[in-house]
Amino acid sequence: MAKNLLIVESPAKATTINRYLGDDFVVLASYGHIRDLSGREDAVDTDNGFAMQYELSPDSEKHVNKIIRAAKKAENVYLATDLDREGEAISWHVYEVLAENGLVDGKHYYRVEFSEITPKAIRAAVASPRELSMNLVNAQQARRALDYLVGYNLSPLLWRKIKTGLSAGRVQSPALRLVVERERERERFKPQEYWSIEADLKKEDKAFTGRLALLDGDTFRKFDIDNEARASAVREALLEHAQGKLRVDRVKKSQRQRRPAPPFITSTLQMDASRKLGFSAQRTMRAAQQLYEGVEIDGENQGLITYMRTDSVTLSNDALSDLRAQIKQQFGADHLPEAPNHYKNKSKNAQEAHEAIRPTSAALTPARARAYLADDQARLYELIWRRTVASQMVPARLDQVAVEFDCGPGTFRANGSVVTFPGFLAAYEEAQPQGKEDADKEVRLPPLKEGDRVTLVDVRAGQHFTEPPPRYSEATLVKALEDYGIGRPSTYASIIQTLKNRYYVEVDARRLIPTDTGRVVERFLERHFADYVDYEFTARLEDELDEVSRGERDWVPLLEQFWTPFINLVEEKAETVDRDEARQTRVLGTDPKSGRPISVRLGRYGPMAMIGTRDDEEKPVFAGLRPGQSLETIELDEALELFKLPRALGETDEGETIAAGIGRFGPYIRYGSKFVSLKDIDPHEVTLDQAKELIAAKIQADLDKIIREFEGTDIQILKGRWGPFITDGNKNARIPKDRDPLSYGQEECEALLAAAPEKKKRGRKKTAKKKATRKRAASKKKTSKKKTSKKKATAKASAAAAGG
Repeated sequence: MAKNLLIVESPAKATTINRYLGDDFVVLASYGHIRDLSGREDAVDTDNGFAMQYELSPDSEKHVNKIIRAAKKAENVYLATDLDREGEAISWHVYEVLAENGLVDGKHYYRVEFSEITPKAIRAAVASPRELSMNLVNAQQARRALDYLVGYNLSPLLWRKIKTGLSAGRVQSPALRLVVERERERERFKPQEYWSIEADLKKEDKAFTGRLALLDGDTFRKFDIDNEARASAVREALLEHAQGKLRVDRVKKSQRQRRPAPPFITSTLQMDASRKLGFSAQRTMRAAQQLYEGVEIDGENQGLITYMRTDSVTLSNDALSDLRAQIKQQFGADHLPEAPNHYKNKSKNAQEAHEAIRPTSAALTPARARAYLADDQARLYELIWRRTVASQMVPARLDQVAVEFDCGPGTFRANGSVVTFPGFLAAYEEAQPQGKEDADKEVRLPPLKEGDRVTLVDVRAGQHFTEPPPRYSEATLVKALEDYGIGRPSTYASIIQTLKNRYYVEVDARRLIPTDTGRVVERFLERHFADYVDYEFTARLEDELDEVSRGERDWVPLLEQFWTPFINLVEEKAETVDRDEARQTRVLGTDPKSGRPISVRLGRYGPMAMIGTRDDEEKPVFAGLRPGQSLETIELDEALELFKLPRALGETDEGETIAAGIGRFGPYIRYGSKFVSLKDIDPHEVTLDQAKELIAAKIQADLDKIIREFEGTDIQILKGRWGPFITDGNKNARIPKDRDPLSYGQEECEALLAAAPEKKKRGRKKTAKKKATRKRAASKKKTSKKKTSKKKATAKASAAAAGG
């Protein structure tokens, strides 16, 4: 019987570690979080020191029972969950559950941590345990309480004032604001014209380019030429003076070094994986998690990288020795600096994780590892391996040359850059942000010295317009979040995924575009909860949580400081904010036919235009906005076009009227009383021929569904999404999988239909209206206090006890 129980988060990690520790250990997984706040409104009791009521998640029960059974037999319990705040909290929850089951007395509890899953790291961790850190646990509890209090109070307000299904989050909302503000910048942007002047030059057979650097004795700046007439005049003057030849007047040579980037942290890994591999943040973290937990190589599971949620660029001494040995062997001693390269952490709280993201063994090269890895894993591992190895190599050396050619009123300059020693570039080159890709691109010029003559092939005047700031990609949004101090490494991927899941943003060409729903929510929060989507406020709160994690601040006063003004503001806005204002109803003008106002707003099914108002005796007329249209930018003439639906297109061969429109479930073609969905064609533009093709395809698809019909009745046996079924148009009856549909006769079908339940009617159920500020009731309610030792999340001496 094993006397030691070690608990990790994931089963893959458990399998790997179990092989390292021998028969004295049983290694089990918690499968992530085992408890969370209960779904009740008083899960965080704001009247009683923010006591938090936890409960086991249903999916965790079987895993927890297994841990309890093993703990009963063990003498020592090692809590080996991840080494960040969240991992610390999971260890604490496991300890609390075991304590509730009377499994503390007579046993020793130890907290162990490791940043890589290798035999050496695991054994060292077990040999040097520590106590649970209640500072880290309380920082995580405070974060969870804040997120809960914001979500449970702000989201219902959005449901009441805008539409159901919306959410607001403490960190998610400032991230949404970044995306929306960038879109508004783009919409306000006015392009500005400018012209470049370039010379096509040739020395013998080598062509190269020179750019106008001086004009009329002054530095040539971007907007010095802003119209075609001026550009043409300058071009002609330069050509006239040169007469097809230019002289080399000055040659300036210099050398510079380019240093390697530090090893990856979470944010830089997500950025480079996006730019180099096209991975989303979530895809990157999924592959990184798999590499960290381990894959089977030569019959043995082993972790390939260190912990991937970190904001530290530090590398351990063992890792540095390992990397230096590999660099010397693979790239040569001339690529190895005399001493290891060290990098400074930017994060004030970078102690949360011990190391940068690195390979656990530099000797496991990407070429060797590829055979054991899935495609995403292999590509990401190569990225991590190369970046880490490069971080410990010597700088690259570049020779730069600038050659100047005087030409009448101007001077052309040709720049060349040549890598004379690759250094770290032999292993890895960091991906550049959009617009800076050519910053260090190698450009070779022909050998040139002062007095040489070159051929001027042509002078080109190029028209350009300034570009609006680019939309955020996932990579640049992660960078912005990091720069502002919003969120932490473990949250970046989930923040972006939440924005996509809520349809607050959509992705086009890997760029994040805010939807009208996202813009309405952001504007509402910006107008009425400005502090809570303010970047500095959010970053300051993150810093305060970091102070809790370092033991410099108590978590309960921090929550009190946040809660009182927040809930007061929620209650005030619930009473004072008008729904039309919240939905950003915008009056565009007057309908020329009816004289009624035309407005746009966010409706139940998305952005829409409306003729009339709810108070009119005549009912309002509605129309959905087209793709690419926005509530903030649509004009009256565009809105009027929307009301031309449904459009009559013509008739079918049988004489049924065909029309195109947009309904509750999206664009459609109607023929007679039947409908076909329009997926890829705009209903404003669909033609009669296209509509007939869609109708013919729909009729054929319906015919293909029919297995059997019974003449003189409405009963049919049809192919369905979940298998064959019987229907008469009013009721449906299932057919067992082991029964041949063709074996049913009419009488048996009639009997099955008679016993079948009635079809559920479409439409929303009428439910009692919920108050937008449910938490208010909870906070005012006084109930008899119950002892909830099972669920109460107080920072007692249990942490000290956990040390053994």
